[in-house]
Amino acid sequence: MVRVVFMCGPAGSGKSTVARRMEADGFVRLSFDQEAWGRGIRHMPLTDDAHREIEIELRRRLVDLVEDGREVVLDFSFWSRAMREEWRHVLEPFGVVPETIYLSTDRETCLRRVASRRRSHSDDFALDTATAARYFDHFEPPTPDEGPVTVPVV
Repeated sequence: MVRVVFMCGPAGSGKSTVARRMEADGFVRLSFDQEAWGRGIRHMPLTDDAHREIEIELRRRLVDLVEDGREVVLDFSFWSRAMREEWRHVLEPFGVVPETIYLSTDRETCLRRVASRRRSHSDDFALDTATAARYFDHFEPPTPDEGPVTVPVV
């Protein structure tokens, strides 16, 4: 069975660090940030048009990878239950039930990490403090009824 993992957590929680470890172990990592960086975008949040274009491309890649039997880690925030449901629906036709790794990092740590970013690479997008705080404050943690959820101790 193909494994697909949803990295889940607010900006600065450590998602990309864990996802890169999985990538080193053979997973294909898909990332909005990486795709945006590759398109020359250096500021977040994305415009609605850019977000939509990148989402379409990442969905296409995910389907292709699953069809090829590849393991995939989606290095997104998965900030809302609705977003997680949308991406689960993409996988349903393939019989894939994604695993969710939820990084339950405290607010202070997340905001400190985001504030230290310098836009030096695709996993280093800076956000202003108000936006980072809003992302954290509106984040919807996953619940056990959404499927397999792991909360690692980091």
